[in-house]
Amino acid sequence: MNFTVGESSIYLHKLLKSVPRAKDLEVVIAPSTIALQPLSLQVDRHVMKLAAQNAFYCDSGTFTGETSFTQLRGIVDYAIIGHSERRHIFGESDKFVQKKTAAAVRNKIIPIVCIGETESERAFGETADVLRDQLIGALLDVSEEDLDKVIIAYDPVWAISANNAARLANLDEVASAVTLIRETLEETYGKKVAENTPVLFGGSVNASNAGAYLTVPGVNGLLMSSSSLILSEFTSIIEVAKRVKS
Repeated sequence: MNFTVGESSIYLHKLLKSVPRAKDLEVVIAPSTIALQPLSLQVDRHVMKLAAQNAFYCDSGTFTGETSFTQLRGIVDYAIIGHSERRHIFGESDKFVQKKTAAAVRNKIIPIVCIGETESERAFGETADVLRDQLIGALLDVSEEDLDKVIIAYDPVWAISANNAARLANLDEVASAVTLIRETLEETYGKKVAENTPVLFGGSVNASNAGAYLTVPGVNGLLMSSSSLILSEFTSIIEVAKRVKS
């Protein structure tokens, strides 16, 4: 919940001037819902794409204040689903995430499904169970032929910068979680799905640590929060990703 519509437009203008088109590297920005429609007319989709931060799983109906994935068709290419703030502040359950994931796929929007454990869940050795439950739960209503239209983001709650007690995840912790995600996908859907599903890492990512996280086996990209609000930081991370990719 940052930037007014006008500020979002100015930021996008500066970002488009700073980020050239890059082969095999996709940049996606997720402004607030109110800014999505005007920014969809401004963005150069050859350079970057738009994502929604949230949407409701019903296509239409008497749900005052909500925005449906159907209403976002043609405006965004992606949608962030199951972010820890939606789960822990707004009480969204695994079942809610499951319905949203299916709604996104149904409306030709690629879901970026966030999964991740809290500090207490990690301390009690529940990380594997939490990640498996959140991952399989989110994909229950997605058909096998549509699994290639889903992105998974490992976004541990204990490593998110908005959390005052956050600490940086080390590379072994990220590698262990990503391996678990891919093993769970393989056990449930087969080797092809496990290998082809993009997995992102999010957790206090900045220009200083982005390169290291991108070298973790199985990590295909990054999900950023506060660092994406600073133009120089965001563009630096994009440059790091280009170098790692090359």
